[in-house]
Amino acid sequence: MILIKNKRIHLLAALFMLVGYLQATDTLRVNLKQAEELFLKNNYTVLAQAMNIDAQKAQEIQAKLLPNPVFTADFNVYDPQNEKFFHTGNTGQKSFQLEQLFRLGGKRQSEIDLAKSNSQISELVFNDLVRQLKFQLYNVFYSMGEQNKLILQYGLRMNVLDSIISAFETQVAKGNLPLKDLVRLKTLYINLLNQKLELQRENFKLMSDLQVLVQTKAYILPEMEAKEMNKYEKTFLEEELLRIAMENRPDYQITEQNKALASQYLAYQKKLAVPDLTVFASYDQRGGAFVNQFNGGLALPLPVFNRNQGNIKTAKINSKIAELNQNAMKFSIETEIVSSLNIYNESMKEYRKITSLYSNDFDFTFNSISTNFQKRNVSLLEFVDFFEAYNSASYEITKSKLQLLGAAGVLNYNVSKNLFE
Repeated sequence: MILIKNKRIHLLAALFMLVGYLQATDTLRVNLKQAEELFLKNNYTVLAQAMNIDAQKAQEIQAKLLPNPVFTADFNVYDPQNEKFFHTGNTGQKSFQLEQLFRLGGKRQSEIDLAKSNSQISELVFNDLVRQLKFQLYNVFYSMGEQNKLILQYGLRMNVLDSIISAFETQVAKGNLPLKDLVRLKTLYINLLNQKLELQRENFKLMSDLQVLVQTKAYILPEMEAKEMNKYEKTFLEEELLRIAMENRPDYQITEQNKALASQYLAYQKKLAVPDLTVFASYDQRGGAFVNQFNGGLALPLPVFNRNQGNIKTAKINSKIAELNQNAMKFSIETEIVSSLNIYNESMKEYRKITSLYSNDFDFTFNSISTNFQKRNVSLLEFVDFFEAYNSASYEITKSKLQLLGAAGVLNYNVSKNLFE
């Protein structure tokens, strides 16, 4: 008797703590769409990655800029013949030169193209990050929502069982019922309490994960209408899912862009083998063949020894690697689609079967059994067996629902599109 009272005290303490937590913090009731909006608006990881896109786009601006001209000035510091410092006047010496580099062979345009490709890759990396975090958000949201419902159901059953135990304690004290029956009921209550407390511990962990994803300290209550499960029962063709995945998967598009980038880089390395031209103009006061001499000239490296052969060969190899990586990604996506579609179809069959077996008759029978047990029309063994079976059925229904929701989430993740809107 002391044990069951202590358990009740622990339960009441947990409930008071939960109520106090809810009163001390804001409560946020959201559906999945609203949770996603908060996530995109507040998540620091997403915001940081979005800023990286702007940083990459700035490199496009940099690639378009021309090389700066170079100005050189040469002054006399000491004239030993006339014993003068800084002899730069009419009888002294000074010279100036201005030169400009002109990049030939289309190098500048290649650098612009490379910068654009890197910007596109940064956008795809951002999209893939959002895809992964949305998948986490989806799983946490529905897991927490269904656990909340299950915890509530446990609480209602424990209330019924608690009332029965209280009545039995009175009858056992009067000697009308055996103590062993009371102990059996208390054991059932303790098992139920432990299951509920375990669910609550898991639920608080999910709450923490959800708060981190949407960046809020508020207590989040996921909302999901009962009819919403209907949209997760669909039929898909494997070929259609593969097509959608190839069109939408950011990680696959990254391999495509990496392949294009490798080709651009190879072209760029070939263009680097083309010499650049430097044009200059100069003025020399007294150091040249003539006084106040103006000169002009050209400078062009001769590609005799270094024609960028090593970098070109490396770029060719990297281009082949990018193509192989794309093929590997395509094969991986195909296997993921097939596997996730099979799991989804099996989960949907199981869910349909379980929900077809479960009806309001379960709840009606539970209430009837509980009432008749208190009237002693049902034996303790029958009541305990039914209670445990009823509780197990409720848990299995929740488990089946979460399996279907999870399988649907994986399918969405693998095709990078919401198939259940």
